[in-house]
Amino acid sequence: MTDVPWLVLMIVVPAVGAAVVAALPAAREALARQLALAVSLLVLLLAVLTTVAFDPGGERFQLTTSVAWIPDFGVDFALGVDGIALSMLLLIGVLVPVVVGASWRDTPLPRPGRPARSMTAFWAWLLLLESLMVGVFAATDVFLFYVFFEAMLVPMYFLIGSFGGANRQYAAVKFFLYSLLGGLVMLASVIGLYVVSNSQLGEGTFAFDALRQLEIDPNVQKLLFAGFFLAFAIKAPLVPFHTWLPDSGAEAPIGGAVLLVGVLDKVGTFGFLRYCLPLFPDASRDLAPWVLVLAVAGIIYAALLAVGQSDMKRLVSYTSIAHFGFIALGIFAFTTEAATGAVLYMFNHGIATGLLFIVVGMVIARGGSRQIRDYGGLAAKTPLLAGVFLLAGLASLALPGTNSFVSEFLVLIGAFPTRPVFTIIATVGIVLAALYVLLMYQRVMHGPPRGVLLVDEDGPADHGPADHGPADYGPAGHGAGEHGARGGATAVPERGAGGATAVLEAPARARVLAVRDLSGREIAVVTPLVALILVLGVYPQPLIDLVSPAVEATMSDIGVDPGGSTPAAPGSTGTGGTD
Repeated sequence: MTDVPWLVLMIVVPAVGAAVVAALPAAREALARQLALAVSLLVLLLAVLTTVAFDPGGERFQLTTSVAWIPDFGVDFALGVDGIALSMLLLIGVLVPVVVGASWRDTPLPRPGRPARSMTAFWAWLLLLESLMVGVFAATDVFLFYVFFEAMLVPMYFLIGSFGGANRQYAAVKFFLYSLLGGLVMLASVIGLYVVSNSQLGEGTFAFDALRQLEIDPNVQKLLFAGFFLAFAIKAPLVPFHTWLPDSGAEAPIGGAVLLVGVLDKVGTFGFLRYCLPLFPDASRDLAPWVLVLAVAGIIYAALLAVGQSDMKRLVSYTSIAHFGFIALGIFAFTTEAATGAVLYMFNHGIATGLLFIVVGMVIARGGSRQIRDYGGLAAKTPLLAGVFLLAGLASLALPGTNSFVSEFLVLIGAFPTRPVFTIIATVGIVLAALYVLLMYQRVMHGPPRGVLLVDEDGPADHGPADHGPADYGPAGHGAGEHGARGGATAVPERGAGGATAVLEAPARARVLAVRDLSGREIAVVTPLVALILVLGVYPQPLIDLVSPAVEATMSDIGVDPGGSTPAAPGSTGTGGTD
C-alpha cells in the first residue's frame, strides 16, 4: 500500500470535485451538495487508508512523493507525512463530511436588488479548501508549503464573504489581510533560508530535510524565526494577533467557522512544530519565554472576553483563542509530554469546538439570532439538542472523560516541571472555561422559556430547519414565563361614580416555545463527533501512538531527549527549563 500516492490522491480528488461542482448550473444545487458529500466521504476513506499504510515506528516522513517543480530554484512538489501531519489529515477527513451535512439546508442571505447566490459555489469552494488544507499539512518543501499556506486563504475568503452574516465583507477582508500580511513576512524568511542553504550547500534548496541540517548563526536564526513565527502566530492565533478571529468566526457560515477554527488555525501551531523548532532551534530556545507570555496572556484574556460575550459564535471564537494558548504552552515548554499533549489538543480541539459550533448553528437556525439573550428554556422541548450542546461544552472545557481532557492534562503535567509559573497561571483558564461554557448553556437551555422562539399557543408553524415537520408546541399553557400568562378570564374591579363594578378582561394569550428537537439529518451530523469525543476521552492511546514518534523527533531537533530533559540555552551547561 505504500506505493500508492495516497497524499496526491487526497489533494487531487477534492480539487477535481471542486471543478466538477463549479461547472454545474446554478440551479443544480441538490446535485452539487450530493457530489460534495460523496467527494468528502471519499477523502475520508483515503485518509483512513493513508493511516493504515503509515508505520508509526518507521521513518520520520513516509508515503513521500517528490517531483521537480521549478528545478532552477530547487523547488520540488514534495509531499510526505509524519504522525503529526497525518493526525491533521484525519481531522480534515472527519470534519469536511460533517460540515457538508451541517450545511445541507443552508441558504445565502438575500441581497437587496440582486439575485440570490447559488449554494453551488459554496460546495465548490468548500472542496477546493479541503484540497488546499491537505496540501499545507502534507508539503515537505518549504516553498510548496508557502504556496498552499497562501492559496487556502482564497476559498475561505469567498466562503466568509459570499455566504456569511450581515458583516461578512468586513470579516472576510480582515481575515484575508491579516493572513496575507503574515504570509508575506514569512516569504521573506523563506527566501532567507534559501540564501543560507545556497551559501552552505553550494546550491539553494527548499527541501525540509536539507534545511534542517543547516548550521545557521543564532542571530540570523532569530530573524528568520521572527518571519515564520509572525505568520503562524496570526494564523493560530495568539494574542495580540487574534483580532481577526472573533469577527471571522462570528460572520462565517457555520460550516466555514468549523473549518476555520478546527483546521485552518491549526496551521499556525503545526508550523511552530514543523518549521520554527526544527529549523531554528537556538532562536526557539531563546525566544520561548516571550512566546509563553503571549500564550498565557491569551488563555486568560480570551477567557475573560468569552465570559462577557452575548453573541454565541463570538463566544466560541474566543474560547478557541484560549485553547490555542494551551497548545502554544505545550509546544514551547520543550518536553515530550507537553508537546504530545499539544498535538492531541490540536486534533481534539477540532472535534470538540467543531461540534460546539455546529450545535450553536443548529440553535441559530431555529431562532435566527446569535444573541444568547434571545433564547431560554430550550432543553424542555429539545432534550437531544440540549444533551449534545452540553457534551460539546463539557468537551470544550476539558471535563474528564472527554477527549480534550487528556490533551490539557498532558500539556499541564508536561509543562509544569520546566515552566511552573506559566503553567500555574494557565490553570486559571480552566476555571474561566467552566464559567463561560456553563453560563452559555444555562442561559440558552434552561430557565423560563423566553426569546425569539416563543409564539402564541395557537400561533404559526415551528421554527427550525427545513427538514423538520410540524411544530410540537407541548401542553397548553406551558412556557408562558415572562412573555405571557396562563389562560382564564380575570375579574378586575373598576371604580366609578356608582361604586365598584366587576369588569371581565380577555385572558392574556399563553406563549410557548415553538421549536423541534434534532432531526434525523442533524443526528447523523453530530453522531461521529460525539462518538470521537467519548471514545478518545476513554481510550486516546491509538492517537498518542500515532503522534509520539514525530513529537519525539521534533523535540530531539532542539535537544530534548525522549526522557523529557529540556534543552540548554546556547552557552549554558545546564538543562534549562525555568521561568
